[in-house]
Amino acid sequence: MNKEKISVLIPCYNEESVVRETYNRLKKVMTENQYVYHELIFINDGSRDKTLEVLSVLSKSDSMVKVISFSRNFGHEPAVSAGLNNTTGDLIFIIDADLQDPPELFPAMIDLYRNESADMVYGVRKERKGDSFSKKITAKAFYRLLHWLSDVNLPVDAGNFRLINRRILIEYRNLHEKNKYTRGLMSWIGFKQVPFLYERDPRFSGYTKYNYNRMLTLASTAIFYFSKKPLMLAINLGFLSVMAGLIFSGYIFWGKLTNSVPGWASTLLIIIFFGGIQLITIGVLGLYMGNIFDEVKGRPEYIVEKKINFEEESSGKNYL
Repeated sequence: MNKEKISVLIPCYNEESVVRETYNRLKKVMTENQYVYHELIFINDGSRDKTLEVLSVLSKSDSMVKVISFSRNFGHEPAVSAGLNNTTGDLIFIIDADLQDPPELFPAMIDLYRNESADMVYGVRKERKGDSFSKKITAKAFYRLLHWLSDVNLPVDAGNFRLINRRILIEYRNLHEKNKYTRGLMSWIGFKQVPFLYERDPRFSGYTKYNYNRMLTLASTAIFYFSKKPLMLAINLGFLSVMAGLIFSGYIFWGKLTNSVPGWASTLLIIIFFGGIQLITIGVLGLYMGNIFDEVKGRPEYIVEKKINFEEESSGKNYL
């Protein structure tokens, strides 16, 4: 019997069709591996279907099912943060409700965690079953771009599926960003982190909630919270513009000496070139300033409407 308390954090958004199966498979893993001390924390991220109703029924029949329900949809990253802020486990798993990350891998991840004396085991997708070709290509491009841009070592093809211990959890709770990129922050924390390669399954049911708008928002948060390289790129573009201007000035001067007739095309080209670089630079600066603006407002990362099966159930409480 495993005497360590296992916590599983499961963000949910419109997962009515799959959340009961998710519970069944998680519970089977807990029972078969004698994880007697465990808690399953479902975070309802403002679902508009019957996800909360299903979770309420499950929580009545199993006291180890705990539910945090948001006042509205705040997003996947705040949902993960809510789980991390409310967990009491010694070992904490983060897994999505769609069952693309198989919970049956928990024992193997725990074995790796112990054998390597690690603080974190993060899942690395060696294959993404069920994803469209465009999703696979954009995901690969994003992770590699972020790895290149980031000032810390962010592993490629690694999502939120992972196992952490309380050492990582305590340090995570000390981070006060509002717009969090969880997997990036956990890499930033450090300590011993080891990869766990696995094949990601297709969704059990339903459809992905990560449309391209949400993916772009996540990418923006990841890049502009973990890298200053876009600013350096803007500076380099500025220097290149100056060099191009000097070269073109020499060309114009030579044209004057040879009495060549100046053309409108070259003038228009220069205006477009320099104007484009200025807009790119202003845009990069604007994104950084927008992140600063979000942080200084001091709004909570999420608002909890209801908590079920926690020692102190609350309603309408804000969590930073």
